[in-house]
Amino acid sequence: TGAVGLYNIGQTCCLNSLLQVFFMNIHFTKILRRITVPVCATQKMKNVPYQMLLLLEQMQCGKQKAVSPRELAICLVAHRVKLFVQYDAAQLFLTIWNLLKKQLKNPELVGKLSDLYTVCVQEHLACQTCSSETKRNSSMLTLPVPLLDSCSHKLKTLEECLQCFFHPEELTGQNMCFCEHCGKKTPFLQSVKLVHLPQTLTIHLKRFCFGRSAYIHKLSDCLPFPQDLDFSAVLTEQQCEAYDNEKDTWQYELFAVVAHSGSISSGHYCAYIRSLTECKWYCFNDSIVNQVSWDDVKCTYGHSDLSWGQTAYLLFYMKKHPL
Repeated sequence: TGAVGLYNIGQTCCLNSLLQVFFMNIHFTKILRRITVPVCATQKMKNVPYQMLLLLEQMQCGKQKAVSPRELAICLVAHRVKLFVQYDAAQLFLTIWNLLKKQLKNPELVGKLSDLYTVCVQEHLACQTCSSETKRNSSMLTLPVPLLDSCSHKLKTLEECLQCFFHPEELTGQNMCFCEHCGKKTPFLQSVKLVHLPQTLTIHLKRFCFGRSAYIHKLSDCLPFPQDLDFSAVLTEQQCEAYDNEKDTWQYELFAVVAHSGSISSGHYCAYIRSLTECKWYCFNDSIVNQVSWDDVKCTYGHSDLSWGQTAYLLFYMKKHPL
């Protein structure tokens, strides 16, 4: 019946945008349709995966142009997710994902959800005096890339932002770490190396940052992002801890953009999503859904003179050739 919108029930534009990105991802909905349905009514009301499934079915089976996410919102409130407040999309995305992972009872589905979204990295910390090194494997839901380099210079492309994120950082002066081998604080080299990329890769553009006055402000500067992203061409050998067969699958295509307009204190979110079945772009702006062009999506690159215009905040890329 076509794309269906979600009514804004009180500053829920951020929630609505993220829900549309979840629901338009057919790999996610396959997981959602296999959940174990809670037995009692109380459990159903507090179960985030189940309430998301109900909302998805309401959107797909009804004849309405938009539906209300009220029951899901009430469910989130039961898990201390506040309503009627301004949200950061990256934080709310992590909150919803953690609730999904926690409430999925089937270990197989938990594994599939992790495989779908989780980035695996290896953190390195090397003493520059004695060369001793510690390594720690970790995972993250999004890649939080900076828009400024270490000298506060503006980065010009998404590829430059990714290279900056994985570039080693020198810890000197007040940032020195204690080395057990040297028995004192020494300069260290800190780096993050990429091990594994998921089916759906989420990149968080860190547009909100502290200025000289210690107040958080928004960077609306233009940052182009490609429709096709080849990670194996972006990073150097030193920035990876992955096998060659892993790198062979690092070909991505842009799937969705969650865009923010306004300031840190007052703003609005909407989502641009490419339908995986139609290969057409749509703009999901709460209850209003319109088909758009790639030029419309490119308008979210940003501009330094923008005061209210849309700027991309979360980028979702989909693997072209998964294993």
